[in-house]
Amino acid sequence: MSAVLKATGLVKNYRRGRAVDGVDLVVGDGERIGLLGPNGAGKTTTLLMCLGMVTPDAGTVEILGRRLPRRRASAMSEVGFAAGYLPLPNAVRVNEYLRMFGRLYGLRRPDVATREGLERFGIGHLEKAMGTELSSGQKTLVGIIKATLHRPRLLVLDEPTASLDPDVALRVRTGLAELSAANGTALLVTSHNMAEVERLCERVTFLSRGRVVAHGTPEEISRTFDRDGLEEVFLHLAELQHKNSEEVPA
Repeated sequence: MSAVLKATGLVKNYRRGRAVDGVDLVVGDGERIGLLGPNGAGKTTTLLMCLGMVTPDAGTVEILGRRLPRRRASAMSEVGFAAGYLPLPNAVRVNEYLRMFGRLYGLRRPDVATREGLERFGIGHLEKAMGTELSSGQKTLVGIIKATLHRPRLLVLDEPTASLDPDVALRVRTGLAELSAANGTALLVTSHNMAEVERLCERVTFLSRGRVVAHGTPEEISRTFDRDGLEEVFLHLAELQHKNSEEVPA
């Protein structure tokens, strides 16, 4: 299996300390990987370095063999990014918004890609809705569709279902699994919803205090920590991280 994303030895320092400390991360072609950890573990910083939006102080990132930052523009043409917190314009219709991005991606038939995306995530009836008419969950779905119009080889998702109703979250998971199966799209997902990660992801990387502390299938990680599921592992690591932070002198 070829690597879509390969990050090696990533390090990032800020004034308050080291946010990421030697992280290695590999996402294979078509794999669905969860990047997990308590708040402050280094997840978002790691994602931003993998996307070339933050420059690491040490380490390397390659996407489809293209080293960042020199070949970032070429690499990003194969990547999609979506997050539950990204805004959506209010004064534009959904189909107009998606067609615009389809043209920016250089698609020959942006209308077709737009319709396919809307149907995949079960919101074809909203194609002519204005942004002001959408719920927060519907806006999240549109954001994910926008990120997948060009059938990226890698889709990066930062908290894609945060604050969503269970039925909408299920629609997100189902659509993402179908996308990955149909197009071979690799997924790199951060989430605080451990049950969601267990359903969607094949492998998981856990971070704590900027370091990788576990990597494997959800079942393997649960056994490693002798815990009943990823949620218990998450709570265990969050408690350890909190205790360690209290022991650091001011």
